Amino acid sequence: MAVMDSARPDGLPAPSAPMSPATAERLREIRLRLLDLHKALLDDSRAAYELDRGRIPSNATLLQLVINDPWFAWLRPLSELVVRIDVMLLPDAGATEADGASLLEHVERLLSPAEATAPFALRYSEALQRQPAVIMAHGNVRRLLKQAK
Repeated sequence: MAVMDSARPDGLPAPSAPMSPATAERLREIRLRLLDLHKALLDDSRAAYELDRGRIPSNATLLQLVINDPWFAWLRPLSELVVRIDVMLLPDAGATEADGASLLEHVERLLSPAEATAPFALRYSEALQRQPAVIMAHGNVRRLLKQAK
């Protein structure tokens, strides 16, 4: 996972500094806010699914739908981002400051309306227009991202 920052005097690339405790803490905070956002989006998507296809009888059934049903596939980029943060925060991951900064930039890009052609961006934008819980969760993530800069 190590990313190279700059060249050393001998011309070889220098490894990036190990991830600082401050960056790791920022990633943990972002992760928690992303989970809140994911839940709000999942609740919104579940409500739409149930209006279209009928009640989902249990959380176990919902989990299977989230994993396998195309209706929920648009949420995967957000789910995968949370998993990437989890992996990066593992003690033996060897994550660097550059890795952490790159992941924070990825969060920023994913939640930006400028990428409105991707399925996630389109559905996310729609949820932001109609769901107060999504707006609040989005605002919480954006605040943390702004503090991280």
